[in-house]
Formats: sequence, structure tokens, C-alpha cells
Amino acid sequence: MDPDRGGAVARQPVVATYSIVACDLDARQWGVAVQSKFLAVGSVVPWAEPGVGAIATQSYANPRYGPDGLALLRAGKPAQEVIDELVAADKDRDQRQVGVVDASGRAATFTGAGCLDWAGGRTGDGYAAQGNILVSRDTVDALAETFERNVHLELGARMIECLDAAQSAGGDRRGQQSASLIVVEKDAGYASLSDTVVDLRVDDHEEPINELRRIFKLHEELFDVTPPEDWLEVNAVLRDELEHRLAELGYNGDFASAFDAWAGAANLEERTDGVERIDPVVLDALRRGQR
Repeated sequence: MDPDRGGAVARQPVVATYSIVACDLDARQWGVAVQSKFLAVGSVVPWAEPGVGAIATQSYANPRYGPDGLALLRAGKPAQEVIDELVAADKDRDQRQVGVVDASGRAATFTGAGCLDWAGGRTGDGYAAQGNILVSRDTVDALAETFERNVHLELGARMIECLDAAQSAGGDRRGQQSASLIVVEKDAGYASLSDTVVDLRVDDHEEPINELRRIFKLHEELFDVTPPEDWLEVNAVLRDELEHRLAELGYNGDFASAFDAWAGAANLEERTDGVERIDPVVLDALRRGQR
């Protein structure tokens, strides 16, 4: 900490961070991905609401930028006006960094003059990328360029690629510690009763981005949806195999009941629908002996 900084900011740990705030308007998704040499960065930086927008607040972060910024977005303010209003009301604005994407995909970023070098950001269609205490601006450029060239990926996977590229470009010059990914979409979360599609945090890890990628793949296995046309018919041969594999894992008796019991224990019940057809992801998990 800089001992010459006065007031509340001087006692506040700096969230030395790089982040990307982004949306996929076709999928109606908004999200934030972030990495930092800071414990549990996901508890401070990312904020998102479907149909409203997403925000990252960092550097000497002002956590009120999250709910206050979402309220401004909810009222119809564009991204740049949201940032203008947030920083205008903040006496410590010079130490703040914030990125915003609004409901229409407009993006804005702000880096206060007092943020520690290298600090800055850039925006493009549907994203704002920013960072502070970085090795160089290459980190932010990597965030932006990786987002732009990975339009074929779903938003969550796309933003993880951005973090990975940013780290390879230099990243936070203090090192790594935590990472976070949040993606929201109306009624697209668990059991279609939540707006949170992905909310994953690595709070303290030597390689937080690699760990975030690992648990994101696990999340995809448990909660993604395989198109119905890709499911497999459970014919007599496949049913015999399934019954045998279930029995090896200790699930005997009525086939449907045994299958449902195993799927529930393996947390794969969201990817099952009876026993006449089977999701290939579920079949692969059973063949691997997943308990």
C-alpha cells in the first residue's frame, strides 16, 4: 500500500486485477471473467443481471459500483453514462477502475489517474477489457483480441479463453491467486428457476485460471444441455451394458430405478429423461465408472 494515500482508500487492499465484462446478445447472456493476485476476487469484482448488463469494479474497488451501476443500467442508462455517474459521485474516483456492458451491448471502461501501472482498458462490440498493476498493456490487448476472434464459443468458454490469453501475455505483475466467472441469462440457470447460468470461483490457488477451466468443464458436464437429436436410443444391447455397469457400481434391481439412483448420486439428473434414450455425456460418465 502507498502510505501517502489518505482516508478510507489507504486502508483498502488493492484489487490488482484484469477482467473482461461481456455479452452475447444472440444468446441473451451477460458475464464477467476476472483474475487477480487477491484473495477471492469473485466476491468483489463481478456483477451481472440478465437483460440489464454486467459490471467489473476493481483497483481500489468500490463494491457499491456493482448494485448502484446495475440500478442505473436497469433504468435504461447506457454504459458510458453509468460510469460517468458512478465516478462523478465518488471522491476516490482516481483510484477506481470499472468496466460496464449494457443491455444493448454498448461498452465503456474507466481507469482513474491514480491506478497503479500498468493500468488501462479498451472496449469493442459487446465487451470491456481492463486491468491494473499489469506487466504491460499486452494483457488487456490479449483479453480484447481473444474475445473478438472466438465468436464461435459460448460466452463462458469464450471469457475463460480471454483470461488464459491475458495471463500468457503477462497478466498481473504481482502474480496469480484467484479467478472467477459469472454468466447470467433469464431463467436459464439451475432447473430453469435461476438466472445464473455459471457462477464459479477459485478463491486461492497457484494456477487459478487452470483450476477455473477444470471446474468449468465439470460444470458443463453436469449442467449443459445436449440437443435431443444427439441422444442415443437405448436398444437391447446398450441396455444390457447399462445394467451391467450399474450393477458394478452397486445399483441393482429395476433398471429405471437403478439408473435414476445412480444419476442422482452422480449429480447428472439434470441430463436424464427416462431410460428409453440417453445423453452421450451421461453414457460416458457411466462408462468411466463415475459414482
